[in-house]
Amino acid sequence: MNLASWLQRRAMADPARPALFRGRDRVADYGAFADRAARLAGWLAAQGIAPGDRVTIFMKNVPDYLIALYGIWYAGAVAVPINAKLHGREAAFILGNSGALLALTSPGPGEALAEAGAGCRLLDISGEGWAAAMAHDPVAAPLHRAPDDLAWLFYTSGTTGRPKGVMISHRMLTVMSLAYFADVDAASGEDCTIYAAPMSHGAGIYNMVYVLAGARHVCPASGGFDAAEIFDLAKHFGRAHMFAAPTMVKRLCTAAKATGETGEGIRSVVYGGGPMYVADIIEAVGLFGPVFIQIYGQGECPMGITAMGRAEVADRSHPDWRKRLAGVGRAQSPVQVRIGDAEGRALGPHEAGEIMVRGDVVMPGYWQNPQASAETLKDGWLMTGDIGFMDEHGYVTLHDRSRDVIITGGSNVYPREVEEVLLTHPGVSEVAVVGRAHPEWGEEVVAFVVGSADPAALDRHCIASIARFKRPKEYVFLSELPKNNYGKVLKTGLRELLEESK
Repeated sequence: MNLASWLQRRAMADPARPALFRGRDRVADYGAFADRAARLAGWLAAQGIAPGDRVTIFMKNVPDYLIALYGIWYAGAVAVPINAKLHGREAAFILGNSGALLALTSPGPGEALAEAGAGCRLLDISGEGWAAAMAHDPVAAPLHRAPDDLAWLFYTSGTTGRPKGVMISHRMLTVMSLAYFADVDAASGEDCTIYAAPMSHGAGIYNMVYVLAGARHVCPASGGFDAAEIFDLAKHFGRAHMFAAPTMVKRLCTAAKATGETGEGIRSVVYGGGPMYVADIIEAVGLFGPVFIQIYGQGECPMGITAMGRAEVADRSHPDWRKRLAGVGRAQSPVQVRIGDAEGRALGPHEAGEIMVRGDVVMPGYWQNPQASAETLKDGWLMTGDIGFMDEHGYVTLHDRSRDVIITGGSNVYPREVEEVLLTHPGVSEVAVVGRAHPEWGEEVVAFVVGSADPAALDRHCIASIARFKRPKEYVFLSELPKNNYGKVLKTGLRELLEESK
């Protein structure tokens, strides 16, 4: 089962259907999309790229990204997408670790990779080499691949060390895509999907769903996320879908409040990749209506652990709606999810432990890293490293990464719980909570705050909502929180700030 066969089938059935767009401008219909992918595959084979070889994609969000991805698959090779925002040296590490023979690049990322001394051939989509590839004789059909053959090497964000290559098979992506229709949302040929988040990650990994549906694929002309541009594209195309990190949803809300935009044309926003605080999603639904869908996954189980549909995200009538909104939904169809203790034994309802998952969306391991694989995969279960609990109805609430839990005086403090409380104060726009070593209590709670609130007022606010031992012992005010290229707050950086201030 080669995922590229989905594109071939769509092109055979409806070649004139609009497919790829840069902004409002159409770049290719499905016939041309498939033809260019097949030509790239023919060119790759002529360059000595064999089935199973790795080819990196280090591009900004452009329509040729999808041509590159499907061309690699047509050839039976493995795609190694790299976030275009990474430094050239970071990208060069991934290229070297994956053993890639070729890097397909766009202007900007390509130069950065060349300056970093990449050890393989580079092909820039703006150059004559790409034009030659697009003129090469096409392969007749996607090369056959077994279900467990690799399709995608997904490199983790590396916030706690060197990124690891998650091995993702054709089977995993097939099951993930079909689960989208069962557990996340519908999709049709009348829809469009807007790639505003990096196509190397959550936004791009859902592309297969919309190829299956024959929908339109829209890359913003800016190449990234701009709230005004998203509103304009959604109104122009209608029935717009997008994947968004929580920081992007927050920026959409900020822009809408400033301009009066209503989100016209937006059909669904799937959010994930980090914590969406209750106050933020309540505001988002209030501004744009029932268009938001929650997913929880990891690179190790791409987009595939739990989900909460638009009706539940927007529901305000259920007695437990606020508790459920603070969670991440229920297990998706292809997986089993449970909460385990330190030995992996199942815990009961509302008991906090590590979130564990198994099923056909879970990775077989990390690329050439058996030690990390053995630490993460135990008795068939993926140990996510996330702490949470499940209620008696199967709803999962995610507390924090296990490494982020603060133990003070023998009691656990989950930073997200404190962050949720602080964010309800009008003088706080962003917050991140970490632990700091304390000689008597083991750790103490410290809150990094972006906003204008007074520390004494924040103290009173916390005391009114949570136990005293959970309230921060210090508030550190910053102009902005440090984040990685995916919008996730870098708590390691905050801990370093605490160390430096000693």
